[in-house]
Amino acid sequence: MSNQALPLVAATGCCSPLVAEPLAEDEAAELARVFKALADPVRLRLLSLIGAHAGGRQAEVGVCVCELTGAFDVTAPTISHHLKILREAGLIASERRGTWVYYWLLPTALGRLGALLATPAKAETLP
Repeated sequence: MSNQALPLVAATGCCSPLVAEPLAEDEAAELARVFKALADPVRLRLLSLIGAHAGGRQAEVGVCVCELTGAFDVTAPTISHHLKILREAGLIASERRGTWVYYWLLPTALGRLGALLATPAKAETLP
């Protein structure tokens, strides 16, 4: 498996909240792909399980896939498929070590999502 993560959004619009300025068409398409990856309950739980594990919050430490599969009533290949989608969306990274694959969060990608969804502390009112 590849350790490459796809860019979440273009650098020019990575940190502007949705309410600050309109998204460009290419940014919207990329973000839709990321949100689609998160829209599945199994993938959302996988992301949460990885983040809740101490190794899942440390780059290149990770959590073994063997520790994730027991939490679900789906087959190991299905879990691998969901992890692949999260990885392709740029939310997690992975590394094969022997027969096992280890996964960890990519905090930059999650931070960009958080910044994108942030609203100003003091909302402006229209006249």
